[in-house]
Amino acid sequence: MKIATWNINSIKSRVQHAYNWCERNQPDVLCLQETKCPDDKFPIQKFRGLGYEHTALFGERTYNGVAILSLFPIEKIQRNLPDDPTNAQKRLIAATINGIRLVNVYAPHGTRLGTEKYRHKLAWIKRLRNYFDTQFKRKENVLLCGDLNVAPHELDVWKISVWRNKLHFTKAERDAIQDLKKWGFVDLFRQINEDAKEFTWWDHFLHSVEMDKGLRLDHLWASPPLADLCTDCWIDKKPRTLEHPSDHAPVIAEFAI
Repeated sequence: MKIATWNINSIKSRVQHAYNWCERNQPDVLCLQETKCPDDKFPIQKFRGLGYEHTALFGERTYNGVAILSLFPIEKIQRNLPDDPTNAQKRLIAATINGIRLVNVYAPHGTRLGTEKYRHKLAWIKRLRNYFDTQFKRKENVLLCGDLNVAPHELDVWKISVWRNKLHFTKAERDAIQDLKKWGFVDLFRQINEDAKEFTWWDHFLHSVEMDKGLRLDHLWASPPLADLCTDCWIDKKPRTLEHPSDHAPVIAEFAI
């Protein structure tokens, strides 16, 4: 079973990129973030032509939004954290697919250090940890995927001296993400690739991609039983080199399921 996560940064702007990538790579499940698209405007029919008959959507106009496209039936869909108000930003969608409880998230960006949005980001990650504490068991097949908007380790930034104490790599953000990981998650990319220095996000400044000046912000984390079934995990940088690309690249994991 192949599961991919990709911050598409507007599905309507990059629907052909996503379609072509799915046609070539044939993931069983594709989790998208920053769809920036209300559910009734999502181009479902486009993907049904590739066999993605099952979708779970949770989008809004202009900002945020998450979606799951699957070749397998999608069950027990949950949208946002249980304690979110009805008008909360659309950042989380969970579902059960082929025996895996999958949680697809787009974590808050944080904007700038010391702002209310930065504090909201830290609080949201803490609430996400509480969600797993109260709703899940480590012995189950659980997968957390998506854009966490944090580079957890020094290996996850292209140059430490440039990113030290900057958004996505501050100590408070890294502490928060490590606390989330201590729920029991295994970082599948690190499990397979150990000390590889690869990234999932590059800004749009000149030559950032060519010079590989990126961050690893997008993740696939599994509970221990599911991590034991993971046979491969990799980042596909090619879509980031296309014309008018998302600033993120897909991350893919394969499981012996």
